[in-house]
Amino acid sequence: MAGLYLEEFVVGHAFRHTLRKTVTESDNMLFSVMTLNPQPLHIDFDFAAKSEWGKPLVNSLFTLGLMIGISVNDITVGTTIANLGMKETVFPHPVFHGDTIRVETTVVSVRDSRSKPDRGIVEFEHRAYNQNDVLVAKCTRQAMMMKKKAAA
Repeated sequence: MAGLYLEEFVVGHAFRHTLRKTVTESDNMLFSVMTLNPQPLHIDFDFAAKSEWGKPLVNSLFTLGLMIGISVNDITVGTTIANLGMKETVFPHPVFHGDTIRVETTVVSVRDSRSKPDRGIVEFEHRAYNQNDVLVAKCTRQAMMMKKKAAA
């Protein structure tokens, strides 16, 4: 499915994305190594076993990327010009190896660009949940989106 254009977003519309992913040990290790993050809570099983969690935590930046990535196919693939930023990002519960993540997105605001008439800005609230419907991540993201007229 192609992404939506600015005019197709409706404030308050909620998307329940069908893509889901079970997070693996390999996902967590690869992401942590690729980003040069040596946090032992992510990569050292012995250290993590002695923590309050008793096992490794999935890198929260992986969780953030996965949450936004799951949303792309339904709402922004091919119609995003740029991500403008994320704010109010929280991780209220850890993600562990074996957790299955699902995502919901709500359109918070939609507006035309003040400087470029062929585009606009959409603000999304993304929420990620584990297999027990526990909120594991949430953020508000602003994206610059194409207008339909500009694509013709």
